[in-house]
Amino acid sequence: MTVGISSFKTGCFVGRAWSPQDNGPIVVKVHNGRVYDITSKQCPTMRDLIEMDAPAEFVRENKGRDLAALEDLLFLAEADRSRLHLLAPVDFQAVKACGVTFARSMLERVIEERAAGNPDRAAEIRGKVSELIGASLRDLKAGSEAAQRVKAALIEEGLWSQYLEVGIGPDAEVFTKAQVMSSVGTGAAVGLHPISKWNNPEPEIVLSVDSQGRVKGATLGNDVNLRDVEGRSALLLGKAKDNNASCSIGPFVRLFGDSYSIDHVRNAELDLLVEGEDGFTMHGKSSMKEISRDPLDLVAQTLGRHHQYPDGFVLFLGTLFAPVEDRDAVGQGFTHKIGDRVRISCPELGALQNVVKLSTECPPWTFGASHLMRNLAARDLL
Repeated sequence: MTVGISSFKTGCFVGRAWSPQDNGPIVVKVHNGRVYDITSKQCPTMRDLIEMDAPAEFVRENKGRDLAALEDLLFLAEADRSRLHLLAPVDFQAVKACGVTFARSMLERVIEERAAGNPDRAAEIRGKVSELIGASLRDLKAGSEAAQRVKAALIEEGLWSQYLEVGIGPDAEVFTKAQVMSSVGTGAAVGLHPISKWNNPEPEIVLSVDSQGRVKGATLGNDVNLRDVEGRSALLLGKAKDNNASCSIGPFVRLFGDSYSIDHVRNAELDLLVEGEDGFTMHGKSSMKEISRDPLDLVAQTLGRHHQYPDGFVLFLGTLFAPVEDRDAVGQGFTHKIGDRVRISCPELGALQNVVKLSTECPPWTFGASHLMRNLAARDLL
């Protein structure tokens, strides 16, 4: 799969790259088809850039050091510290995610729970749940009086679920997707825990938020999901979501400004393409227009007097995509196979692409926050 560079011709795009010269990460920007190093004492990390009052203005005013042509860095290859390559555009920020924010994917979560992680039962349960619920939840505002009436009706039918609670109830599901510094970027492998036999990609918009709760920009993310593990028990959410290389973000953060704002996020259309080594191809979409909670409401439920993030955070907004297309056996739906190539794209944000491996076969996570601090100190950037 290849990625064009047309998405980056307008807008202010920033990110991170691994610099063999510095033996560590650098902060970069995209300009006129080139990638520039803008790392400095004023901007040693993405966290520091996002914390600025006007990060886009800072980026425009700093020419930086010319590194490479953009198209030369948008490749799908194993991470290699001996060469320049893109990293996830997040460093010290917490990596948070919201789940069950779309009605269609919410129904799939109910099915996972009812099937107890068994894909053989999914088709039967999907039919029953859809017959009783149908599309009536699509336009339902989470936490509204109408939502409470639907909740009461579902309880009476014996179909109430913890997933429906966070899908249409007053409180959003917000969880920690990955540890600080553990996310992978475009081109890298994404990992599946070896115990999982039923899993899928989750194409999402990811917001970049500063410590005061101000949304500064957006990027793309793959919230890799183990359907069987989470389906067995919601208490296994951590095991289902947080594994080596299970969180992919990138390729760049598009900073908010005159040409891009939160309204563009609200109207974003995401495309998903999965290409397997077995010849299987799957296309999917996720439309932010159908989200049941406003992105800024999700930010407010994440940060406030109840919880602070002094280094800011990035927030996965959830997905409309529900993988029901059969890949192998009839009625079992989709699941990944090793070697799958996954491409998540959006006209305003570019494309995030990764290849699927087992988490145990992906490069281990070895460069953490302490390593970055020592590296920056050695480069006299602190």
